[in-house]
Amino acid sequence: MRFTKMEGLGNDYIYLNCLEEVPEDLPALAVRLSDRHFGVGADGIICIKPGRTGDFTMEMYNADGSRGAMCGNGIRCVGRYVYDRGLTRKTCLTVDTGAGPRRLELHVLGGQVDAVTVDMGAARVGDSVEVEALGEMFTVIPVNVGNPHGVVFCPDPGKIDLERLGPVLEVHPVLGERRNIEFVSCPDREHITLRVWERGSGITLACGTGACASFTAALEENRCGARVEAALPGGVLSLEKRGENIFMTGPARTVFEGELP
Repeated sequence: MRFTKMEGLGNDYIYLNCLEEVPEDLPALAVRLSDRHFGVGADGIICIKPGRTGDFTMEMYNADGSRGAMCGNGIRCVGRYVYDRGLTRKTCLTVDTGAGPRRLELHVLGGQVDAVTVDMGAARVGDSVEVEALGEMFTVIPVNVGNPHGVVFCPDPGKIDLERLGPVLEVHPVLGERRNIEFVSCPDREHITLRVWERGSGITLACGTGACASFTAALEENRCGARVEAALPGGVLSLEKRGENIFMTGPARTVFEGELP
C-alpha cells in the first residue's frame, strides 16, 4: 500500500489513493499509521475517493480512529495531491467532505500547487457559555464550521496549559458534544493568534477549521475586521469573510512518499 505524507502548517496527514481500491478497517489503519513511534506518524489519515457530487471525496480519520467531518489544512493538501499527480487539470474544483462540498482554488507555481484557497462555507456561532475546568472558569463560544469548536479568548494563548485543559474542555458536558478547543488572542484588527486542541488528535501545530472558527467568533464580538492573518504554531493562514462565507488561503506541502507491506 503506497501512501503520501503531506502537511499544511505542520498539521500532517497520511494520504491514500482510494479511487479504485479501499483498504479494510480504516479506523484501525488510522490508529496504526498515525502512531509517531511505531507507525508513519501523523494527525490522522485522509482517503481520496471518487466524488459523490463533486470532483473528489475526502474521507478523514483522526489519529485515534474517530471519523472527522472536515479539515481545512487537510483539504488544501487534497487539492495539491490530485493536481500534482495529474488526477485533474482543474485549478477550481469541488471536494466532497463529511460536512458537505467545499470549493477549492489552486494557486499553481512552476507546474505544482503552491497554495490553496478554500471556500469554507458559513460558520454558525452559538451563545457563549461559562465552563468550569480544573478549578478555572472559561467563557466558551460554540462555533460550527462543518465540525464543532469551542473558542476561548485570552490575553496570551502561549501561556495556556493546553495539554491539561484541552482534553477536559473537549468533552465537557456543558458544551454538548466533543469539540475542538481554541485559545485565541486578537492583538489588533488584522491579526489573530491561536492554539488548538483537536478532538481525536490532541495538540496540533495548526487547524484550518479552528482558525476559521476563531475568526468568526472574533468578528461576532467585533474584535477584528473582515480580513485577518491567523498565526498558529505551524504558520500563518489568510482568512477573509465574503458575504456569509469564510475563505481560507494557505500552503500545502508533500513531505514524503512511501510503501507499507
